[in-house]
Amino acid sequence: MNNSIPDTELALDRQLCFAVYGAAHALNGTYKRLLDPLGLTYPQYLVMLALWQQDGLSVKALGEQLGLDSGTLSPLLKRLQQSGHVGRRRDDTDERKVLISLTESGAALKQHASGVMLSLVNATGCTVPEMIDLRDRLQVLRDNLLENAAD
Repeated sequence: MNNSIPDTELALDRQLCFAVYGAAHALNGTYKRLLDPLGLTYPQYLVMLALWQQDGLSVKALGEQLGLDSGTLSPLLKRLQQSGHVGRRRDDTDERKVLISLTESGAALKQHASGVMLSLVNATGCTVPEMIDLRDRLQVLRDNLLENAAD
């Protein structure tokens, strides 16, 4: 079995990394356009998605879910608190633990999330099942890369 790569596949526009990079750049720009009217940045939107799924998460649990360290997450949460979308409080049972909860305005933003998702689907030109398949394949790619990076 021949596993060599032909020289034509070494061209920049034939690289998976370049395709993913370009798609990520375009995706970030699309999200910026869709989230600006909500007053959210993309990382803030991710925090809100996590809290809409399960309100009252600890800062540590949010960081683990989003893959963000506290140095990155803390300023995000501070801005979300200043904008009135989340509140922070110490856990009654463990004062070292800070819990993040949605405010009324933060919970109300959830109704816009489906509009963001629908606009994203329309912007891609994909159907919803195609978007789901693409997401699932990218998650498999990520998992495989992380698993093989440990080798």
